[in-house]
Amino acid sequence: MDAIDRLSEHFHRPATLVRTDLESFATLLRKWNAVQNLVSRETESALWDRHIVDSVQILPLLRRSDERFLDIGSGGGLPAIPLAIALKGGPAKFQLVEPITKKVAFLRQAIREFGLAAQVHAGRSDDFDSRETSPVEFDVITSRALAALPMLLGLIHPFFGPETRAILHKGRDYARELEESRLAWDFDVVLTDSATEMGAVLLQISNLRIKPVS
Repeated sequence: MDAIDRLSEHFHRPATLVRTDLESFATLLRKWNAVQNLVSRETESALWDRHIVDSVQILPLLRRSDERFLDIGSGGGLPAIPLAIALKGGPAKFQLVEPITKKVAFLRQAIREFGLAAQVHAGRSDDFDSRETSPVEFDVITSRALAALPMLLGLIHPFFGPETRAILHKGRDYARELEESRLAWDFDVVLTDSATEMGAVLLQISNLRIKPVS
């Protein structure tokens, strides 16, 4: 709980309410995880640190102007649902994209249960037209445990505008993924050490563009 309290300056409502909702979301996630694979069973025993705190550690990296969020491959709602809970009461709005029907059902229940400013789009990211829901580019794109970085950059590139940043969770192999990504992509990157996993990082990707053919 100390990790959540340290982030309270980013909340738009009392920290006690945020903690209560995050605990309730963790309970809901465990309940659904008993019948379908939302998170790895190997990490479920450490769900609070490994998934909830891991999700909301993004908060200090956000800009005051960040209001439009896109989460690709939302799965069990991580990091989007904990972030939406933490930012509830403010201007932030979330679009979640998930192709698996049972996971879509879970995400929609969580959004209803916690009264979140979020929508779920059932389908793949290449089927999702952001113009249907947002007249401008997204401020922040998130994705967690979806794909290796070279492929992931291809998935998120269509949603990038001049001011868009992607904030991506990556494990200890991030350096190799960055090196491989540079073969096809140009981008700026800022690395922040993960607060929950030794050797892991949060990548802040901006100015993403396809590398010109030489």
